[in-house]
Amino acid sequence: MTFRTPGFGRRLGSGRTRLVLPVLVALAALLVAYLVFTSVYTNWLWYDSVGFETVYTTQMRAKLELFFGAGLFMALVVGANVWTAYRLRPAYRPLSVEQQGLERYRTVIDPRRRLISLTLLTLLGVLTGSSVAGRWAVWLAFLNRTPFDIEDPQFHKDVSFYVFTYPFLRLVLGVVFAAVILSILAAVMVHYLYGGLRLQGPGDKASPPARAHLSVLVGLFVLLKAFAYWFDRYGLVHSERGVTTGASYTDVNALLPAKTILAIIALICAVMFVSNLLRRGMMLPGVGFTLLVLSAILLGGVYPLLIQQFQVKPDELAKERAFIQRNIEFTRKAYGVDGARVVPYGSQPVTDPAKLKAEREKLDGVRLLDPNVLGDTFLRLQQIRPFYRFPDTLDVDRYTIDGKTIDTVVALRETTGAPPGEHSWVKDRLFYTHGYGFVSAYGDRFTPAKVPEFITGSMPVSGQQKIRVDRPEIYFGERSSRYSVVGGRGQQELDYPDGSVQSGQRTNTYGGRGGVKIDSLFHKLLFSTRFQDKNLLLSGAIKKDARILYNRQPREMVHRAAPWLRLDGDPYPAVVNNRIVWIVDGYTSSSGYPYSEEMSLGEATRDTITDTRSAVARQANDHINYIRNSVKATVDAYDGTVHLYQWDEDDPITKTWMKVFKGTVQPRSSIPPELEAHFRYPQDLFKVQRKILSKYHVTDPAAFFSGEGFWEVPEDPGAKGKRQPPYYQSLRMPDDPSRNFALTTVFNPRGNQQLASFMSIGSTPGSTYGQIKILEMPRNAQPDGPSLVQGSFEADAQVKGELYTLRQGGTKTVPGNLLTIPFAGGLLYVEPMYAAKATNSDKEQQYSFLGKVLVRYGGTIAAADTLDEALRQVLGGAAAPVPGGAGGALTPEAQKAITELRQAVDAYEKAQKAGDYPAMGRAWEEIKKARDALEGAQAKPKGAPAATPSPGTAPVPAPGSSSPPAPSATPTSSG
Repeated sequence: MTFRTPGFGRRLGSGRTRLVLPVLVALAALLVAYLVFTSVYTNWLWYDSVGFETVYTTQMRAKLELFFGAGLFMALVVGANVWTAYRLRPAYRPLSVEQQGLERYRTVIDPRRRLISLTLLTLLGVLTGSSVAGRWAVWLAFLNRTPFDIEDPQFHKDVSFYVFTYPFLRLVLGVVFAAVILSILAAVMVHYLYGGLRLQGPGDKASPPARAHLSVLVGLFVLLKAFAYWFDRYGLVHSERGVTTGASYTDVNALLPAKTILAIIALICAVMFVSNLLRRGMMLPGVGFTLLVLSAILLGGVYPLLIQQFQVKPDELAKERAFIQRNIEFTRKAYGVDGARVVPYGSQPVTDPAKLKAEREKLDGVRLLDPNVLGDTFLRLQQIRPFYRFPDTLDVDRYTIDGKTIDTVVALRETTGAPPGEHSWVKDRLFYTHGYGFVSAYGDRFTPAKVPEFITGSMPVSGQQKIRVDRPEIYFGERSSRYSVVGGRGQQELDYPDGSVQSGQRTNTYGGRGGVKIDSLFHKLLFSTRFQDKNLLLSGAIKKDARILYNRQPREMVHRAAPWLRLDGDPYPAVVNNRIVWIVDGYTSSSGYPYSEEMSLGEATRDTITDTRSAVARQANDHINYIRNSVKATVDAYDGTVHLYQWDEDDPITKTWMKVFKGTVQPRSSIPPELEAHFRYPQDLFKVQRKILSKYHVTDPAAFFSGEGFWEVPEDPGAKGKRQPPYYQSLRMPDDPSRNFALTTVFNPRGNQQLASFMSIGSTPGSTYGQIKILEMPRNAQPDGPSLVQGSFEADAQVKGELYTLRQGGTKTVPGNLLTIPFAGGLLYVEPMYAAKATNSDKEQQYSFLGKVLVRYGGTIAAADTLDEALRQVLGGAAAPVPGGAGGALTPEAQKAITELRQAVDAYEKAQKAGDYPAMGRAWEEIKKARDALEGAQAKPKGAPAATPSPGTAPVPAPGSSSPPAPSATPTSSG
């Protein structure tokens, strides 16, 4: 017989329910705490691994201070008013339907009043703290602000007030405003719930304590409004009311006194509201509030509108002249273009044949390799294996080769992981961990096969190469995977495929300092959680001393190390002291500079490259009105070492952040000369400055007001609807004694396709670095702009014939960069026209080679196989030899060598497809013999042109290269 106590089961069940809920809540809290700890700790480990842990701790400390400071302030202020409103509740409430309805709510709320209040106030504090913590940069910049030593002309305050102090004051004012408004809402709700405020019933609708409480709160709100009006006066330096940015005539003569008067009226109104503590009735506060509203409408809205319409409009230039001048002066300072020189040019181009010949002899090193077109060619000739990749936009740098500094097109051979069909966790994360090799080519040279002549690119890297690289492994790059595990004891990581060894692979074990150790169970657990990958915890392939590499892309690494910087969209690799480093340009910017024209950074930096290429990052559409290239950063491609170097020593924003993050930015004097030689003027800054100079090259207020002389960046003739990108090139500007590496662009007149000016900025560190020079064309005889020049090429009978021939046999033509070069008092236009296979089932095998070089000077146009031949046709005179170039007819010896070379390449490809490594080695020896024979056949008496094979010939490895060529898919042409 079983006895059951009545209700025992129900009590046991309810007890279990009461026990389960707290356990679930506790487990959820522990899980959240664990995830937060994992995120924070693994981030700290990364910062510690690169030596920037103080950046992380300083950020976290500032965020916590703001989080708890703002959150507690909000919770305490609102909580104090809720408590006050509850304490001031009436002891007796009149009987009414309204109060009977509220009684039901009071019955539910009162027993849980403290819990509900605490929960809501905690939530409010968390939301407020989270919002304010995101403004940590404003807080730290204010605490460490550095003066600009430049005063604004209206209020005579240092520019630092508007850049550092004003944003912080607006932040504080916003938090206090929010606290007062929420306090008013919370107090109204409590007073209404407990009868202090009534909507029904006879007598006063508010009890005296409730009226006094709310009067004080509204008075505080109006007092804050008085402060806001006062600070709004300083915001007029960013006004958009007038012709230009900054305080206009109406702002200074109408809105400025109006804001001052409104601040005084608001102060008086605040006193009226607070006086309600001493007298009964709402008449005085009501009068004050009505006065404030009417004053805001009449003084803040109607009066400035009348001044603008009836005083400024009839004589706008006279009224605004001084304010336009302020805008011009401060905008040019803010964007660093106040030193730009505009000089007249092009009124008397040289036409005398003898003088043209003398000028032509000075013209060398014209960069025909377009880094925005030849990415597929680098991939085709230097990929070696399908798991290697190159960016779709290459980079331009300078290197000293054989005692001469030349423009060089460079890229790194990075990996994308295991080959298709061979993916596994071990292969992707522990074996295919890095890329290999620095690939570079002469900017002005092509092989006889009309493909780039490579300086470096072989695998393995040879010590005899003209650019020596001791650590060719690329563990930190733009294509690096999310994470890799490297350096474990006995771990093998692929360096490069090698047909000379039995396994066909060369491996190594990472020995750098980068990364975080992951050979402990604790770290495996943390990183397994971070990356949501159980293999990190369970895999036995992770050996002792193994390290995990993550956050390893150069831009991301520099952004984490210097979160106060904006970064250029195009990091580029360089070989410095025989090591590969990434160079990243960092910018400081602000939207608080007074009287400066504001622009969208994203819109200003958009062009063909940012719209069509993935290798160049697009800037965010943030609005700025001040920018400096303040920091040059480097990331070692092998061990991930990050260095920040101060570049602009006069920038107050950089000085401010160097105070915040002490010791993270090294002084400019510590930059190694070998590194500084590879610095170049950054493209995004240049694009912002050319956007500004399209208008602000005009410095006369009357001319600026009319806008007749404004320019615009032309459309890219190679990509309709896109803005033409700037180009790096070495050129000799008028009156300069020698060639200099520069970043260049051109301008059209607004709404016109003629050429208004040519702009160049020195990009070689030294006395000319950053110097802006603008050659302004005569307005009555402006030459053709890029679109018209491109059209003239396409319309020229000779060029049409050459291109028609080139386009036969299933090829298409791809225009390269249309370079504009100041030459002999006029402009020389040079455009390489590339050819590529139009139809190919495997796009990765498609590549471009040089088809023709198009040249125009004045009204004369030519198309030839080489630049030198095209110049001879345009300028006259005998052709001079071009280093590494091609031109003229093939000798029988050269034709024989090319045939043998093609056969050897075919044999290599056949052996490669079959996986026959010994046959690949023999074919490679034949390739080298054929190449040597071709180079010997090219040797001619001094002054004779080099031999040129047809576009259909096989690619020729670079001189001195010891690596086999990539599988051939050579475009053909009947030309």
